[in-house]
Amino acid sequence: MSIDGNDDQIAAVRAFNRFYTRKLGVLDQHLGKSPFSLSEARVLYELAHRDDLAAKEIGNELGLDPGYLSRIVQSFDEKGLITRKPLPADRRQYQLSLTAKGRQTFAKLNLGSQNEVAAMLAQLSAGDATRLTQAMATIEAVLEQHRSEPASVVLRSHCVGDMGWVISKQAAAYAADYGWDISYEALVAEICAQFIKNYDAAREHCWIAEVAGEPVGSIFLVKATDQIAKLRLLQVEKKARGLGVGRALVEQCIRGARERGYIKMTLWTQSILVAARGIYQSAGFKLVASEPHRSFGQNLIGETWEKDL
Repeated sequence: MSIDGNDDQIAAVRAFNRFYTRKLGVLDQHLGKSPFSLSEARVLYELAHRDDLAAKEIGNELGLDPGYLSRIVQSFDEKGLITRKPLPADRRQYQLSLTAKGRQTFAKLNLGSQNEVAAMLAQLSAGDATRLTQAMATIEAVLEQHRSEPASVVLRSHCVGDMGWVISKQAAAYAADYGWDISYEALVAEICAQFIKNYDAAREHCWIAEVAGEPVGSIFLVKATDQIAKLRLLQVEKKARGLGVGRALVEQCIRGARERGYIKMTLWTQSILVAARGIYQSAGFKLVASEPHRSFGQNLIGETWEKDL
């Protein structure tokens, strides 16, 4: 006998769960054609989007058994996908971060999953695809638990001292997260120097994001041509990730480009920058070109994204 709820409703939900996991290819506990189980893929996703997580936090977030999570972490460690260091407050707990190899692995997994879903949607008419995604949004909205209000994010114009902050934070972040060498710092310094030297307030701008009066992110709008604007140097500090800072910066940059009369925006990024790519895609940018290259001491895949304004 059921504890609560209508038996027909319970049966309907369980039937949908069976149908949808089969449709996504996650039966036998594996995600599509990847070598990872669904739980492993979920752990990779959390680590790719939230830095320096404690293993216990991931377990609580995903509802994973501690023993099972420990085996996943051990497997990732042996494959060189993560680093782990004891938490200062509790040496028995570990802080986890993806290595450059781990981020590359997740980027490949994420792209494969994205392509599979795209192929599924391509079989539907435009109307049916809209109905499907709207129904999914309804399911998420109904089941989502109440979340507390995020910290207030304030965007301001750049001022004296901000370029030095941008250069330092960009260089340190990409060295720590992806192993990029000092040549990236030189590139950021050159971009910032050119921005200040050639600054045209009517066509260009830099926004600095602050939380509680402290800078936590930045983005640049620069002129590519009279009609095309370029988005550059999106950066969000680790402590501010998950607060919507990156999304707020990109949306402001798009608004700024429209206000300045541009008809198109372009940007150059790397396939390994999964979180940033997700923000660009959500904002309406489309991937138009990609090319492997050797830069900043790493083998990378550069991507060009564009958006009509």
